[in-house]
Amino acid sequence: MRRAVKPRRWEEGLRKERNNTKHTERSTPFVFSVSFLFVPLSLFVSMTDEFAFIERVRNEAARRASPDGAPVIGIGDDAAVWRTRDGFENVITVDLLVEDIDFRRDYAVARLLGHKALVVSLSDIAAMGARPRYSLLTLAIPGGFDDGFWSEFFDGYFALAARCGVTLIGGDISTSPDRFAIDSIVIGECMRGRAVRRAGAQPGDAVYVTGAIGASAAGLELLKNGARAGQAGNDLVQSALMAHLRPEPRTEFGARVGELQLAHAMIDISDGLGRDLAHICEASGASAVIDFDAVPIAGEVGLICEDREFAFAFAAGGGEDFELLVAADGGREPELMDAASACGAPITRIGEIIEARDSRLYLRRDGKQTPMIARGYEHSGI
Repeated sequence: MRRAVKPRRWEEGLRKERNNTKHTERSTPFVFSVSFLFVPLSLFVSMTDEFAFIERVRNEAARRASPDGAPVIGIGDDAAVWRTRDGFENVITVDLLVEDIDFRRDYAVARLLGHKALVVSLSDIAAMGARPRYSLLTLAIPGGFDDGFWSEFFDGYFALAARCGVTLIGGDISTSPDRFAIDSIVIGECMRGRAVRRAGAQPGDAVYVTGAIGASAAGLELLKNGARAGQAGNDLVQSALMAHLRPEPRTEFGARVGELQLAHAMIDISDGLGRDLAHICEASGASAVIDFDAVPIAGEVGLICEDREFAFAFAAGGGEDFELLVAADGGREPELMDAASACGAPITRIGEIIEARDSRLYLRRDGKQTPMIARGYEHSGI
């Protein structure tokens, strides 16, 4: 989206742009017209520096591009161009990370923040049963960042992109008056008709979760109380911090689930196990029962609370685990387990989908079922 220039000679328009110190500069896209941040970039760097910044990103993206995913046209034009493959469908997702809402600058290590900026979108692609191919990144930048920060930020971003076969093909930059914001887009692909939706769970399906839940929430609580990544001390504390600051997406497992058509529904755990399972139930017109004793609670949760009941509630509502919740035919459990094992992803059966009832979720404990409140992380005050 660009501001229109008056229909005069371009030299006059350019001269007015340079002389007007009160205007709002349009942000300069380095590929794709997806920017929604229009704050004066001159507050951050000069125009020359802006182009130099973009050139550095473009060179690094080209150097680290996936060999199998080079676009027809990448960073440098007004939009990117890539070829689609016969028999495949494109899958796209977008995530927004805002300072003081999704992270805090006082504990956000640059390399880890770059990593996580990509994780949040890769996890969505995995939840659709797709493989990631391309990414776009938009940054709204306040003051206070130096070259060292950006080197580390992009090292973290590109290292994960390379590991997952993702090529950065564009984005945008602009200035923010106060908070740093990151807009992450990932484009993936899946075989035609094999995208895994939320709205496919069926009564009788078993419910599974990869990994364990609650470590990220524990890490966030520790960060709020002053713990920092890299500090000497308890290894379990550092494990909790890394679970929050540097989570790992289940990209390979999600893609295999889609390719092998092993799931009726799937979602990544970003808002919390309870809330995200409720999303599946809502979309599928069903309810679910969770077995209290079956849910794998991360050991890091013990740093926050030792009581099992409180630990369950804390972990189930914590969010940002980026594990995958799967609703699948229990008869195909051996295949699902084999796929998880091949990807190094532990997986646990934690309940089942049932016919819709008054509550979306029920907790089964000691042979009794009681309605379960779907608590989870709130990203906004809307």
